Amino acid sequence: MDVEVEKKGKVYTVIINRPEVKNAIDYRTSVLLAEAFRDFDADDGLCAAVLWGAGGTFCAGADLKALAEDPMQEAKRLNEDISADAPLGPTRMTLSKPVIAAISGYCVAGGLELAVWCDLRGAEEDAVLGIFERRFGVPLIDGGTQRLPRLIGMSHALDMILTGRPVGAREASSMGLVNRVVAKGKVREAAEDLAEQLCEFPQVCMRSDREALYGGFDLEMGKALELEYRLGMRVLESGETLSGASRFTKGSGKHGQF
Repeated sequence: MDVEVEKKGKVYTVIINRPEVKNAIDYRTSVLLAEAFRDFDADDGLCAAVLWGAGGTFCAGADLKALAEDPMQEAKRLNEDISADAPLGPTRMTLSKPVIAAISGYCVAGGLELAVWCDLRGAEEDAVLGIFERRFGVPLIDGGTQRLPRLIGMSHALDMILTGRPVGAREASSMGLVNRVVAKGKVREAAEDLAEQLCEFPQVCMRSDREALYGGFDLEMGKALELEYRLGMRVLESGETLSGASRFTKGSGKHGQF
């Protein structure tokens, strides 16, 4: 299968399995990716997901060879209905649970757009990120021009978008584009370990705070604070906070212990 999924406890790993084309995404693969993340979000037994590319490459973006060979098939992804799935599959989705990108090798073009769609990004020390499609006149249409500056600021984003230059993992970390840098060959393991940690937290509260961040990002401050408060009250009403306070009084988590 071009897209595979593996479940381990509450963690759901989505694997792009097209190493022969550096995990480039054709139309069929985009459909499978969207289906995989839709299944993840609908499954109450899952709390966090990891997106990883098999064979040492995260994703090289859209499959331009497939586009050149079968333009009619590939044109199916260019749906003018913005409510439909995106050209790469899930990048218009707003999920209720976090996704972590596990980046090895090249994370370029649409692959970078997939990575910035995720909530967090880990990268192996020799990973390369970039807007490589700059050379071929392929536009960013999977959220890259919107999510990248929100993550790293307009100056860094313009540098990457206008020049298309390669950015190593360490530089990406200094920009805030990558959250963790790990040894070569270790990023999937590290991302799944991090996902397991997220799964251990009280889920109503974690997801609510995540929703408040995304929902309030572009709101006027007063409206954003109102949203944060309203969502926070929903958490308090769920009983999850009271349960956590009770555990704290019994000694759990004191002195910053996780």
